[in-house]
Amino acid sequence: MESEALKKRLSNVKERIKKAAIDCGRDPDTVRLVAVSKTMPKDTVREAIKAGADILGENYIQEAGDKINALSSYPVSWHFIGHLQSNKAKYAVKLFDMIHTVDSLKLAKELNKQAKKINKIQKILIQVNISMESTKSGVHEEDAQKLIKEISLFENLSIKGLMTMPPFFNNPEKAMPYFSTLRELRDKIRNEAIKNVKMQELSMGMTGDFEVAIKEGATLVRIGTAIFGERN
Repeated sequence: MESEALKKRLSNVKERIKKAAIDCGRDPDTVRLVAVSKTMPKDTVREAIKAGADILGENYIQEAGDKINALSSYPVSWHFIGHLQSNKAKYAVKLFDMIHTVDSLKLAKELNKQAKKINKIQKILIQVNISMESTKSGVHEEDAQKLIKEISLFENLSIKGLMTMPPFFNNPEKAMPYFSTLRELRDKIRNEAIKNVKMQELSMGMTGDFEVAIKEGATLVRIGTAIFGERN
């Protein structure tokens, strides 16, 4: 991919994020871009970093490991945004600054155990399946609070907020209720003032609907296609 084109697209996405934040009266600095670099070769990711991407989102442990090692000289943050199996937890805690997709006590327990081994406090988000789609991972909305209370007892995990993926709509406005439900759940949990739980982050919104997500309070938007183009 031509680096000029990539630079242009990244800059355009950042402008759109800024505009969406300002339009709804938010400080643009409260919204951070996670450039979804899954399936992109490391040279392309390097170009994106040079163009100003400072948080990279990856879905697959092995692929991410290769890139993170190859690009370790760059001061960027790596976030895991794919479905994580417990048996990959030990790799995830070594590679990622934040894991967006924790959705079970079993996974949290394993992440805590592996983080403890390397003396790390692993930052995590709890994935909530607001849409109740069987094809999507995530804890159901009504079970989220209970799960968060259980995970809050783990000393090597730090819960920073929530993540969701709404169904796909051609009209982004249709995703709005899913985003607002996640924000309301965040506020409800925040009011509980659970020890070791900081409800700062709402990871929601992708290429097709991130402006709507920002309007509803997203702090992390996960954007791939608008930056890197269609994946093969």
